[in-house]
Amino acid sequence: MVNPDRRQFGKLALGGALGTAAWLASAGRGSAKVHTPQPGIKLCAQASAKPSDDELLFLRQLGAEYVSVGSTPDLRTAEGFLQIEKRYADAGITVWNIGNTSVHNMPEVTLNLPGRDRKVEEYKQYLRNLAKAGIYYTTYAHMGNGIWSSGTGTTRGAIAREFDMASPNKQGVWDGVVYKEPLSHGREFSKEEIWENYTYFIKQVAPVAEEVGVRIGIHPDDPPVPVLAGVPRCIFANFDGYRRAMEIANSPNVGICMCCGTWLEGGRQLTGKDPEETIRYFGAAKIWKIHFRNVSGPLPHFVETFMDNGYYDMYKIMKAMRDINFDGIAILDHSPGLAGGGNAQTAYGFAYMRALLSRANAEAKA
Repeated sequence: MVNPDRRQFGKLALGGALGTAAWLASAGRGSAKVHTPQPGIKLCAQASAKPSDDELLFLRQLGAEYVSVGSTPDLRTAEGFLQIEKRYADAGITVWNIGNTSVHNMPEVTLNLPGRDRKVEEYKQYLRNLAKAGIYYTTYAHMGNGIWSSGTGTTRGAIAREFDMASPNKQGVWDGVVYKEPLSHGREFSKEEIWENYTYFIKQVAPVAEEVGVRIGIHPDDPPVPVLAGVPRCIFANFDGYRRAMEIANSPNVGICMCCGTWLEGGRQLTGKDPEETIRYFGAAKIWKIHFRNVSGPLPHFVETFMDNGYYDMYKIMKAMRDINFDGIAILDHSPGLAGGGNAQTAYGFAYMRALLSRANAEAKA
């Protein structure tokens, strides 16, 4: 089993992203099943578990051939996932992944709280349910106290999420639970605990993912602040943490959901590399989903923005995806609210992504 030390990682880095990706792709058990998608960047839309005819028509009008769906509690079974998949398939749309908030951010797992083993087993069954429905990708987040904000700001007059480290109103939220300072769970946790808890989880679920052929893309901590309310965000808040986490997992079925917005929140000072560099380093062998989002600036304060008025050039991300032959999905993420509502937000963002992809494809051909 491959288990290089840090000096070996340095050699891989000097060899370039392709060498690194080749090692990462080969790591793990030889019997692992990895579903191979069709080549090419796939533009994806967020969609509901029970779409109306009008929603399906809107998606077809956009040209959205792929959707990412959040399941409702009544559909979190293999049969429920099949029902979701069939509804979209009948409209000519492919479901790329089906989320389940119950097993996405799990404090029981991240912090080793009572009920951890029950949650691990629930996650394993979730993977099996996905595979039975023909869904071969899922996103997982290892945050112990949710996604944090300090309220809302504005960007070109649109309402958007804001986070300010200096704000007394900042709090984390996930699945209806609110987490606040000074200590979200009554005590401070160490970095070693977070690493041990990740290792405990991933060593149990990776073999199941390999058995059923589902790939797990791990989402960065949002925001990537080193510690929030006593909980370290030491693994999925920076480049070195991701690299070590992939080594621990040692599985071709464990990779990355690259949330560019979260990465930009941290900036190079906190994450170690910008989104383009990270994408090129890990390559298509390990990055399977791209969250397309821009922000006003890096921490300690940011507002989520439209893709064309944040501090980062989003074309750099699309070009990097094209250059590494990325074959996963690129999806809108945390879009600011437009006066026309949800469809207007989706249409604006989807068209912007399509324009960037067209430019990247044209330049590649030239």
